[in-house]
Amino acid sequence: MDMFTTDFKETPYWWDHAPPEPKADTTLPKQVDVAIVGSGYTGLHAAIQTAKAGRSTLVIEAEAAGYGASTRNGGQVSTSIKASLPQLTKKYGPQLAAEILGEGQASLTFIKQFIDDEKVDCDFQVVGRFHGAHTPKQYQQLANGLGVNRDVFSDDAFIVPRSDQPTELGTEAYHGGVVFPHHASLHPAKYHRGLLGIARNNGAQIVTHCRVLDLDRDISGFRLKTQMGEVRAKRVILATNGYTGPLSPWQQRRIIPIGSYIIATEELPKSVMDRLMPTDRILSDTRKLVYYYRPSPDRKRILFGGRVSLQETDPSRTGPKLHAELARLFPELAQTKISHSWSGFVGYTFDTLMHAGNDDGLYYAMGYCGSGVGMASYLGMRIGQQAADNPAGLTAFNKIPFPTRPLYFGNPWFLAPSVLAYRIRDRLGV
Repeated sequence: MDMFTTDFKETPYWWDHAPPEPKADTTLPKQVDVAIVGSGYTGLHAAIQTAKAGRSTLVIEAEAAGYGASTRNGGQVSTSIKASLPQLTKKYGPQLAAEILGEGQASLTFIKQFIDDEKVDCDFQVVGRFHGAHTPKQYQQLANGLGVNRDVFSDDAFIVPRSDQPTELGTEAYHGGVVFPHHASLHPAKYHRGLLGIARNNGAQIVTHCRVLDLDRDISGFRLKTQMGEVRAKRVILATNGYTGPLSPWQQRRIIPIGSYIIATEELPKSVMDRLMPTDRILSDTRKLVYYYRPSPDRKRILFGGRVSLQETDPSRTGPKLHAELARLFPELAQTKISHSWSGFVGYTFDTLMHAGNDDGLYYAMGYCGSGVGMASYLGMRIGQQAADNPAGLTAFNKIPFPTRPLYFGNPWFLAPSVLAYRIRDRLGV
């Protein structure tokens, strides 16, 4: 079978509706109050805050605006924190553990309110998330852990036994699951396009296709050497996440860039969509190598993503592998073709938590571990407040150490064996 449609694209499905902006003729200012490196959700939300606070703000992007994960992700919005209250309490104590989980809830509340207040046209819907158990043991763990975080906030999560699973998802591959009803979905590229407009309307200047080549401190703050010349800034915000490179070696040693791959199917009959995905929920499962998927906003396609390769490769090779997993979950889609296949980098951390900080005027927020839609928005806003001297910007993530590992300098040499080990664990159901 030819697995690809005749108009197959190796670009994100989202770009069909909100393509990257073309390069514009712009010039760099000589000096600004705040320079932000990176034009994704983090950078733009930070820019909105600093510009609103009256700081002259420049966003510098190496590619087209939002070229990275902000227009490539699955458009799923959750409470972001992977660790449970007991796990965090053991590591940080009860007060800081509660604060960290509270930040996750705050990120979900923030993005909902922001989109509503700013009237961002991005297909935002509170649809809930179904998290499937790939083994009976995982189902029991989900049931036992239900509500474990409710000492901090009420998530209204509820268990779905396998007998009721058809009301959530048309597959027999899971052994039940749990629903988080307040999680949401959006169109990532439309959301990013909205942020661009809001940042500009508040006075931020955005210069694209201009890589920052060097970053040095001087007596007045920072000197940024770019492909278009030099600019001085009193403060700098690093908003590069999974695309963090040698410009900032300290952060690069703490961020693990992991490729994530997504496909979009060709358009499917309404009867098939209604049978396989009777709700508009976003979907994930309990595997270590998690799959995440959802209906497209118009309910005509399925978008299906995950990690399917031991090492980074191109979307034309990962597309068929993702298709095989999609067909495993939904056998009737075995002959369905792929219309889009693309990839992007997730910024992971060694402790699976996001981080924010300030090194004498050099600010950063990053490490969203696959939950970047809500948390990059929220932490971008908070780090922007911090750079504008607003005390409300301080977060729990400023209070925890940002770990690295010996012999790690930004190239994840350990990724292939780790992926293989997780794949074996998933197959064994442990």
